[in-house]
Amino acid sequence: MLKVNSERLWNSLMEMAKIGATAAGGNTRLALSEEDKLGRELFIQWCMDAGMSIHFDAIGNLFARREGENPDANPIVIGSHLDTQPKGGRFDGIYGVLAGLEVIRILNEENITTEQPLEVVSWTNEEGARFTPAMLGSAVFTKDLDLEKALEISDRDGISIRQSLASIGHVGSRALARTFNAYYEAHIEQGPILEDQGITIGVVTGGQAICWLDIAVSGVAAHAGTTPMKSRVDPMFGVGEMLSSLDSTLCKKFSDGMITVGQLDIPGSSRNTIPALVNFTVDLRNPDDQLLAEMEADVRRQLTDIAAARGLTLRIDRHWLSPATPFDTGCISTVRTAVQELGYSWQHIISGAGHDAINIAKHCPTTMVFIPCAGGISHNESESALPEHVAKGCDVLLNAVLLRIAQRNVA
Repeated sequence: MLKVNSERLWNSLMEMAKIGATAAGGNTRLALSEEDKLGRELFIQWCMDAGMSIHFDAIGNLFARREGENPDANPIVIGSHLDTQPKGGRFDGIYGVLAGLEVIRILNEENITTEQPLEVVSWTNEEGARFTPAMLGSAVFTKDLDLEKALEISDRDGISIRQSLASIGHVGSRALARTFNAYYEAHIEQGPILEDQGITIGVVTGGQAICWLDIAVSGVAAHAGTTPMKSRVDPMFGVGEMLSSLDSTLCKKFSDGMITVGQLDIPGSSRNTIPALVNFTVDLRNPDDQLLAEMEADVRRQLTDIAAARGLTLRIDRHWLSPATPFDTGCISTVRTAVQELGYSWQHIISGAGHDAINIAKHCPTTMVFIPCAGGISHNESESALPEHVAKGCDVLLNAVLLRIAQRNVA
């Protein structure tokens, strides 16, 4: 079994981490920002040094291609994303892209030619931190999201994706929804399961279902000092009751479910004014589609009841729904065989986070490789992984891809 150059892979990660570096050791490279452009350009230079050609599609997805003996064969694609959360980490997404590059570097050094072309991709706006929804570039690629609608999506400053792509010059003509032989994505787990179990590799069997809700709670703006408490229609206290209710009941009822309120906004807020409107988001997750639907119904019921009791006006919009997604059994088998032959500890695992692989799994045979991250912490400047785990995850990725190539050539 081949192994990667662990020092080179680690150094590549640390070099990329210098772009958009934060004081506390993390990264801020929001999608299609100047920092993202610099990160992409560094990756492009490394890929060109490895003899790869560079291509973009209309949503800015970046593909680096190593030709195969049969240039007309469908490529095996490896990748993830280079954009980060605000004050995010050095590994989330970036590891998958640079692990893909390391696979190419090793194949070059070993003079291994493949029948199929191999491509390493960095998907546009995976994080959803600047533009929503998340996993946007891969959704446009698979045509689950209309290209023109996506290009018109704007950030909080009113800058559209179309404008941002033009400003960094990463718009191309590579075909959307072209056929892939297979897709592999390496990633930190972003949770504590592998570390808690002392396991090095997660063989990912699929991703759990995700539902995003946008909530608007309206009341009556009034003076903080002259409006008696009994006369108030206060959306902020209503929201407080809503959140407390969801926290105390939802995950007791749905033991495998997760609920997160990640954003809360009071438009035109003032210290001495009862707000007229409070907006917040709800992120629901469950490995089971039916249970996720029941969670959503429960959220809607609880919030509606509380709003009615307080005389508040409630609006709930479903922003995004991603069903539970099983990965390809053949691709999973290549990862499992690779890790077993390498002798690394492993277990099957379901992805709790959304990934571009979730979108691509609807398009072609797909799977993922997980490695532990310290404390299960991600989307945080303290996000960290051990160099040993980084290397071993890439070893598995490399050999799984070679097994895929062998399978297809035999077939």
